[in-house]
Amino acid sequence: MTQAPRYDLHCHSTASDGMLPPAAVVARAHANGVTSLALTDHDGLSGIPEATAEAAKLGIELIPGTEISVEWNGQSVHIVGLQINPVDPTLVQGLDEIREGRANRAERIAAELEKVGFVGILEKTMAYVGNPELVSRAHFARALVEMGACREVKQVFDRFLTPGKPGYVEHPWPSLEKALGWIRAAGGVAVIAHPGRYRMSNKELGNLFEAFRDLGGEAIEVASGSHTPEQIAHFGRQARHYAFMGSQGSDFHGPDESYVDLGRTLPLPDGVVPVWESWKNN
Repeated sequence: MTQAPRYDLHCHSTASDGMLPPAAVVARAHANGVTSLALTDHDGLSGIPEATAEAAKLGIELIPGTEISVEWNGQSVHIVGLQINPVDPTLVQGLDEIREGRANRAERIAAELEKVGFVGILEKTMAYVGNPELVSRAHFARALVEMGACREVKQVFDRFLTPGKPGYVEHPWPSLEKALGWIRAAGGVAVIAHPGRYRMSNKELGNLFEAFRDLGGEAIEVASGSHTPEQIAHFGRQARHYAFMGSQGSDFHGPDESYVDLGRTLPLPDGVVPVWESWKNN
């Protein structure tokens, strides 16, 4: 195994569904010993200027990123873009379109939850939203915890916000091909986020990896905060098999909601080429 990680290449702020402002995320990462941090808010880029300014003050590297929701083979998959140009017009326009769709989805989620008794849920949810352009299921989950529906956010997802549950609504996300095109246009590196979290068989994941590779995808998140040590070893082998680089990231959302804290993921397994080598060599 490599030395303890100094890279955290997946985290969120109040610019999407995180609980801390971008500057506070950077400060917490710095306090935890992170020296290179990627802010990867969902379907948006608005937190990057604040995070970049704080990183410059603290002397750590801020890697511009985003996490794009896509649809592949009828399933929702998340693609992280790293080292992107946050003002690239192709990427900016694409993410703008996704956020417009998210606003419509929020209204539909609220309507479904109203049907099962959660009156005023959209108003309560908006109290948790840091960026009015991006309302996510996590914001609804926090509001439902406040209303006493469940004790914690994960329970809310399991009972209300996943397929087949009362508050879940279908939503047309962009294609994998389109998202990779946006990342490529912005000069970034595309990474499949937390592959261990998708409800796919090994065969389906293999098909996803092949499709991703054929479209120009370059890396998978081997060491995710949500992966077990066994999964990290498994996806390390998958990265080597498909000639992907490996990424690592906590997927931090907040002190009380995350799998691990910033900078606390396990390191990449030996033999996996770190994704950061791709920009250090350019």
